[in-house]
Amino acid sequence: MSSSRSGYHHGDLAHALEAAAMQLLVDKPAGEISLREVARAADVSHNAPYHHFSDRRGLLKVLAERSMADLVAAVRAAIEAAPDPRSAAIEGGAAYIRFAVEHPHGFDVIYDPTVCIPGEPSETMAPLIAELEELLGAAVATAGLEGQSGVTGAWGLVHGLGTLCAAGHFTLDDALAASADSLGRMLSR
Repeated sequence: MSSSRSGYHHGDLAHALEAAAMQLLVDKPAGEISLREVARAADVSHNAPYHHFSDRRGLLKVLAERSMADLVAAVRAAIEAAPDPRSAAIEGGAAYIRFAVEHPHGFDVIYDPTVCIPGEPSETMAPLIAELEELLGAAVATAGLEGQSGVTGAWGLVHGLGTLCAAGHFTLDDALAASADSLGRMLSR
């Protein structure tokens, strides 16, 4: 008699494990999620995650990659829905801040330097980082803010506001208002 659970043979182990891990990430930091816990949540044997993740760091990398894909999608949708270039820059920043607040554990794992080592992103993460930089850069450039320092300033602004807001230092409304005001001033120069 097999000791594995019946859910193990559902046909798409990778998807089931990643979905279970992302669901766990909703309620707890990535650093507190174990491979055994992912197995329990996916209703598979405790060894099943090792068929998909090389180790715990592999799990964290997947959580970061999937979270980054979600962040990029949110920023892209906000920029595309905006009626004009100035609004696109402000709404792209607002989407970034909202993601940080609404998905704090996912946001944290994206920027965890032990998971996504600066300058050494995974093959999956590298194009996501490039796309986020391109989305934010194009939005602020189209709105009138040019140069790498402008892009860095805009990204730093929304990242800082999102991080501080997610940590409870001020409300989402205050963070969004500060972002819109600050980006608006940057774009007016």
